[in-house]
Amino acid sequence: MWSWLQKIVGSSAKSKTEITAEPKRAREKGRYKADDKSTADVNEAWVGGAAPVPKKKIKGMSKKQRKRNGA
Repeated sequence: MWSWLQKIVGSSAKSKTEITAEPKRAREKGRYKADDKSTADVNEAWVGGAAPVPKKKIKGMSKKQRKRNGA
C-alpha cells in the first residue's frame, strides 16, 4: 500500500507506540515555563520532562577563506 494511504487509513503493521511526538515547551498562561532547579530528576520546562538533544553545528569556511580559495 502507498505510504500516504497508510497514514489516512491506518495499518496493522505499525502500532501507535512507534509514533513519537516531538518535545514541546511547557507553557503557563501563554508564557514559557521555566525549569525548577530544585528538582533535578524532572524538567518542568518541557512537556514530557525531557529536552530535545541540540543539533551539532558543522563548521565550514568563512567568507574570507572561500574568497581566498576561489570557491
